[in-house]
Amino acid sequence: MAVWGSGYVATKVGLQYAPPFTFLTLRFGFGLAFLAAIVLVWKPRWPATTAEWGHLAAAGVLMHAVQLGASHYAQYLGMSAGVTALVISAQPLLTAIIASGWMHARLMPGQWAGVFIGLAGVALVVWHKIDIREVSAGSLTATLIALLGVTVATLYQKAFCPNADLKAAALVQFAASLAVLAPLALALEGFPVRWSGELLASIAFLVIFASFLGVSALHVLMRHGEATRVSSMMYLPPIFAVVLEAAMFGIVPSGLSLVGIAVTCAGVAMTVWTRK
Repeated sequence: MAVWGSGYVATKVGLQYAPPFTFLTLRFGFGLAFLAAIVLVWKPRWPATTAEWGHLAAAGVLMHAVQLGASHYAQYLGMSAGVTALVISAQPLLTAIIASGWMHARLMPGQWAGVFIGLAGVALVVWHKIDIREVSAGSLTATLIALLGVTVATLYQKAFCPNADLKAAALVQFAASLAVLAPLALALEGFPVRWSGELLASIAFLVIFASFLGVSALHVLMRHGEATRVSSMMYLPPIFAVVLEAAMFGIVPSGLSLVGIAVTCAGVAMTVWTRK
């Protein structure tokens, strides 16, 4: 979760040099080259059937192209970072509803309380960045698409790709996401890029840590844990983002944000805790 929280800051830097779809195309293009070099040396276990290839590609498009593309585009349309973070942070709640309603997962009352408390804590953490005046129908729709994309991707991966090799999964998913994002970058944005060391550094960090290590860690946790417990940890990235903003940009968190951090941690603890 620390890696994903750091990803917010790296994305903030990268989007100063390229619009959202162009930036994501660069991210997954470089990521594909990075992974191709790895699999040449460290052979993965490739999918055995056409269906397995298709499931990996579908999960990747949902996780990367839909979630990131929609959330970045919402901010491009003017949605404030606080509103975007708050809406997407509803993922654990949406996951809990889907898991209990359609996947026969059983949540204890304390876990349900933890899910709601965690979301309330995130709202306090990002409260100073929430500006509903900048919310439009288009930006809100894009943010809701991002929320649905990451939620469905998490559950889809757990249901249809539970034992996929992580290197093979990442390579297939990067390629599928690139195939979706590149045409959008060309058609909608014209692929403008202002090359800089900061842009390359942000792309390198996001490729290695957020897209590969972070997503792989999430998949490993989903294999061995309940969907709601694991997804509740998605409340934590905004906290790490606040800490990094303070360290890198000198943005001191408010007292309300500090209270929100404590409330969020309490909610996550209630959700993941299991009676022995």
